[in-house]
Amino acid sequence: MPATSVAPAEPVRSSRARRAGDSAFGALLLVRLTFLGLLALLVVGAGAWASWDTARHAMVADGQQRGTLTLRACDREVCVGSFEPAGRDGEAGTAPEDAVLRETIGLEPGQELPVALVPAPAEPADPAAASAREAVRTGAAGVLYAWLPLTGGLLLASLVLAGGLRLYRTAWATAGLALTLLTTTFVLW
Repeated sequence: MPATSVAPAEPVRSSRARRAGDSAFGALLLVRLTFLGLLALLVVGAGAWASWDTARHAMVADGQQRGTLTLRACDREVCVGSFEPAGRDGEAGTAPEDAVLRETIGLEPGQELPVALVPAPAEPADPAAASAREAVRTGAAGVLYAWLPLTGGLLLASLVLAGGLRLYRTAWATAGLALTLLTTTFVLW
């Protein structure tokens, strides 16, 4: 059998319209990925922003009075109790006698909680509550509770990661982290 030479096949060029359509589709994919990535970052950033006002008082002891709050009365929105400051070198500091705790989930009168007093604003919004300072729970339970908006943001971002960006493993890891934080918060609370 004689050897036949086969000429290499020339690459088939697609039409100009086809190449333009492929470029437009690629651009739309890039826009979608960019938009959904920014949306996921926005959701997580908004959660962190909403959490920071409470979390900074629960985590950082910079110039804040810390002590124990003994709850006297709780209703659906606030718990009121007497604040006993943590003594320094055996001396009790000066602090207002009454404090208000706005985190009331699962709390009952008579409980003693570690808290930090929030610095008083220049002009109180409610003159009737001016005598009682606002307190924020400290410790692991207080810090995790303060970061709950960020936890919710992580849960929502995991939906965007899975549904929009199709990053399934990253979405599962993000959702797992958020659910772990959420469960730990309510177990410690």
